[in-house]
Amino acid sequence: MATKSHGIEEERTHEIIKIEEGVHVEPSTTAKTNADIFCSSASVVTITQKLIAEVIGTYFVIFAGCGSVAVNKIYGSITFPGICVTWGLIVTVMIYTVGHISGAHFNPAVTITSAIFRRFPYKQVPLYVAAQLMGSILASGTLALVLDVTPNDYFGTVPVGSNTQSLVLEIVITFLLMFVISGTGTDNRAIGELSGLAVGMTILLNVFVAGPISGASMNPARSIGPAIVKHLYKGLWVYIVGPIIGAIAGAFAYNLIRCTDKPLKDKDLARGGLFLRASAA
Repeated sequence: MATKSHGIEEERTHEIIKIEEGVHVEPSTTAKTNADIFCSSASVVTITQKLIAEVIGTYFVIFAGCGSVAVNKIYGSITFPGICVTWGLIVTVMIYTVGHISGAHFNPAVTITSAIFRRFPYKQVPLYVAAQLMGSILASGTLALVLDVTPNDYFGTVPVGSNTQSLVLEIVITFLLMFVISGTGTDNRAIGELSGLAVGMTILLNVFVAGPISGASMNPARSIGPAIVKHLYKGLWVYIVGPIIGAIAGAFAYNLIRCTDKPLKDKDLARGGLFLRASAA
């Protein structure tokens, strides 16, 4: 018995040394046995972690963004520019927080488009969309619980003008959003570390432009959650169809100009943000 225990300890010590040296190590038989007690497979753990990240990320995006809308309508202390900044900041923060876990979609339109262009597995699309809707509904429910939200203080999205006007705006601004996501988040020639900042600022700008007219949803989950909680479905189809069409068009447009993963002839343009690298150096 002592010899067996000694052998197991040596095996574990050997694995730890390899890990510290950066060498990939397959889990030992004992480790595999213990892991199987807690979960059926590694893939289940991985997708579960991703879904939890999407639920939490979407929750706080909606909680902060829609919360700023509700608080401004009730108390008038945030102002419209403050709402725009809040949306941009919360998306940026959550991208940097869970982007390395789930990809930080927080948006069914982004998830569907990523799958269409083969940058995301189709089988995970329903799970991601369900997680995003769950996060949005939970956040909307929290806001309805803690704030005295009247019909006039509705924090969802309703077309101010005609449905067509809001539909066109949603397509255009979501096109821009997905174009930026494709350029900064999927092209290996871009500066990946700045993708979260670029996406957050794009949302800020879009809310400035389209917010007073369509509400600048760009995200079906952002509109569906408040609609379900407050039972207000006026023009909801606009915020489902518009963002999906805009996202697909934006990704398609970027793929047209992507051409190749290799650097372009103009090295300064291909490296993108050369002045940032020079400044850092």
